[in-house]
Amino acid sequence: MKRIPFLVSQIVALSLALPSLAEEATVTIQREGRSATLLVDGKPFEVKGVGGEGALELLRDSGGNTVRTWGIGETTPEMLDEAHRLGLKVALGYWIGHERHGFSYTDWGSVTGQADALFAAVRKFKDHPAVLLWGIGNEMEGFEATSNPAIYTQIEYLAKKVKEIDPNHPVMTVTAEIGKRQIEGLNRFCPSVDIHGINSYGGVVSLPKRYKEGGGVKPYVITEFGPAGTWETEPNRWGMPDELSSTEKAKYYRRAYETVHADPLCLGSFAFMWGSKQEASATWFGLLLPSGEKLAGVDELTQLWSGKPAENLCPVIQSIALQGPNQLLDQGAIIEVKLEASDPEGEELKVTWVLAEDWKETAEGGDERPAPPTYSEAILPESTDSHARIQIPQNGGTFRVYAYVVDPAGGAATANVSIKVTGGRELISAKKLPLPLTVAGAEGAGPWVPSGWMGDTGKLTMEELSTENPKVGEHCIKLDFTADSGWAGVVWQHPSGDWGDAPGGIDATGAEVLSFWAKGKEGGEKLTVGIGVIGADKPYHDTVKESLDLTLTSEWVQHEIVLKGKDLSRVKSGLFFSTASNGKPYTFYLDEVVIK
Repeated sequence: MKRIPFLVSQIVALSLALPSLAEEATVTIQREGRSATLLVDGKPFEVKGVGGEGALELLRDSGGNTVRTWGIGETTPEMLDEAHRLGLKVALGYWIGHERHGFSYTDWGSVTGQADALFAAVRKFKDHPAVLLWGIGNEMEGFEATSNPAIYTQIEYLAKKVKEIDPNHPVMTVTAEIGKRQIEGLNRFCPSVDIHGINSYGGVVSLPKRYKEGGGVKPYVITEFGPAGTWETEPNRWGMPDELSSTEKAKYYRRAYETVHADPLCLGSFAFMWGSKQEASATWFGLLLPSGEKLAGVDELTQLWSGKPAENLCPVIQSIALQGPNQLLDQGAIIEVKLEASDPEGEELKVTWVLAEDWKETAEGGDERPAPPTYSEAILPESTDSHARIQIPQNGGTFRVYAYVVDPAGGAATANVSIKVTGGRELISAKKLPLPLTVAGAEGAGPWVPSGWMGDTGKLTMEELSTENPKVGEHCIKLDFTADSGWAGVVWQHPSGDWGDAPGGIDATGAEVLSFWAKGKEGGEKLTVGIGVIGADKPYHDTVKESLDLTLTSEWVQHEIVLKGKDLSRVKSGLFFSTASNGKPYTFYLDEVVIK
């Protein structure tokens, strides 16, 4: 779920020397029929883990034993040392590229660079005694009906080499659930992968049964679990998901844990997430508040992990409700929200009320989201710990009223109410960046992401770092369209995956041209290249829409789209292209795409 972009600069961390530590553990898997056991130095080890690196002492004190990471970076050495000091193990994850983020599994430079960085990381950290296993990738298969087989063959290459470098730790790869041929992909292409890591939320209680029926034979770990995801939740009448309180969510952690740990083929689980995260709301996923207080899910996990109840239980929220006949409100209206909460130990509770905008979810797979603005002045002084009085801003759209409840012992609870305010919303201004602005090409990626794939995308491939005859520098963008008919295209978006519903875009005011180089492999290839595709029917639309229809030659030609005098205050789509088939494969190239 969590997106950690692959950065070559992260490998700087690998040059940091590790302190002298005890000899590394040898981790193996014992199989007997349809049963599997993880062994650490010959002793059974059941993964009782979390995803996220915060509050490791609290994890240890709660009875947990393992941390899962999604990537390797500059803080990895310190995190491993701290985990070892506390007696914890680490499933050390390495992020591998996602096609929806523009990574190409057919580009030589991309896949070899990614592989070499992984192998360097394994060599550096393989002897650390905190390492439990290697996690190669997270949800890299994507969210389409099927996946690119090249992804699975690349995973096999990586896994096989990792095991040659480090024969003492098993290799896991992590997929988003199992309903899109992930089991078949690993069974068919990845014999060197020892463990199937599975991220599962609403469907986790049926996962053991579905895994067996789907042909799953590898030992597996539930690498993310928690309450049902926003994508699994029925929207309310204005299209937003209603969220459970942290008290209600806690039972989902228990139910999921008890279900999967009863399966003899399951090696354990990682609850998501050991920290906090903006995703659909400020509190949807997260077992801790940003300020460090634990939520009720931690209490449930403590009982499950240790067999003993937590020493001091979190506050309990019985209810939260908007007072009045409906939740469709006028701008400037004063509303009242009632909260019923209590503390199991009878301690005094402190409640903080927050009004925040609520944006429709647009990004997939745990991509990072910006936090919506909050309105502290909307919380009126007469609000109490059980009753909020709030004045709606002069701004339409969807909002959430949050209640954050804390006790003196470091426990907390959260709940919120989704509301709809009539009228239009005051838009958040686009970010102003200095010119020139690189969109794509020789100087690397700019703020826009090639995430908006259109048309017959199954027949379109893109190599962002192709070394095949670049015009500027060492790389260019190579595109192949192999359909006999139809069309396809890609939009470079900001933020990733958004088509005008979320704030974003870049203020490019003052720019005069969009400049780029283009060529065809044979000449005669036709395509349209432009800037701006999102229409005014969307709240966060492109303020400029310009394009060129091109017939390419087999030589590099520089093209310019005139922007002088245009409204560039919000460029959501920094670049797009589309092309239609002429009955034979197309190969064409773009390079040095710059707004200047």
